[in-house]
Amino acid sequence: MSATVIKSSDLPESYSEVNPHNLYLYCKSYAAGLRANSAHTKTRSDVSGGGKKPWAQKGGGRARAGSTRSPIFVGGGVAFGPKNNRNYNQKVNKKQKKLALNFALAELASEEKIFVMDNIVIESGKTKDAAAFVKELGQRDVLVIKELIDDKTFLAFRNLQNAYLIEANELNAYLAAAYHSVVIEKAVWDKLIEER
Repeated sequence: MSATVIKSSDLPESYSEVNPHNLYLYCKSYAAGLRANSAHTKTRSDVSGGGKKPWAQKGGGRARAGSTRSPIFVGGGVAFGPKNNRNYNQKVNKKQKKLALNFALAELASEEKIFVMDNIVIESGKTKDAAAFVKELGQRDVLVIKELIDDKTFLAFRNLQNAYLIEANELNAYLAAAYHSVVIEKAVWDKLIEER
């Protein structure tokens, strides 16, 4: 296995001038987009029952009450609970997304954690061969980027905990920042640098 290690000097000059705040904004937006938004409670208007006034307005020595579905009653609605119609999406401009990825790649390059290979293929389709591939790199965890994923390589990497295989169009700043190192096919890397 022959891999070229990318250093900071191999990147265009514009990469070193990126503000890290762009990466923070993108990662925050990405994480917000992953939220399930499934927590949902019912207010007093959504809870069934409670049509009748529970007791007379006056004379009982107790506080007035108009419905047993009020938040102060057991079985009543929730006063300020979560609703599932909330939108957590945070807008990030295209330019900021691009800058965020540039910064994430520049950080990896500064630590010499980007490995470029002509072709990444595990022809056997076996997980042990993919594990040996990752071990040979000597990295803690690896983001593997191929132009197009073939079935055998997909099967080989599928169950590895310390490696994640993606296609070139799936690459984003969050994934680049989340992994300790990146292994990328030369065709994808050249195209990535040209687009920048």
